Amino acid sequence: MHRKVNVESGYLVVWQFRPRLGAERRFEKTYAPLGPWARLFATAEGFVRTELNRDLKDSERYLTLDFWASKEAYESFRVKHAAEYAAIDRECEALTAEEKLVGEFARVGAD
Repeated sequence: MHRKVNVESGYLVVWQFRPRLGAERRFEKTYAPLGPWARLFATAEGFVRTELNRDLKDSERYLTLDFWASKEAYESFRVKHAAEYAAIDRECEALTAEEKLVGEFARVGAD
């Protein structure tokens, strides 16, 4: 049986990072819930919160979880704030050795 997922119930964007050697503390401050990314996201309607998580088995691996009210809210933010997003992304390149989009997810049961 297939269950219909209500994308309006919540949307999650997950990124994986590996900071550059020696840049770990700056990376953590930048990608933390009060860092520049979260502050930019907070200007958008539909942004819920962001989390920064470090892998317990691989301390050089981090995941960011960006929670949005809907996919539409996230996509609208990306269009409206493309220039600011690109500027922060360029600044953060010096902090990361690896950056990979893990995926975009519809949150199930997040009513």
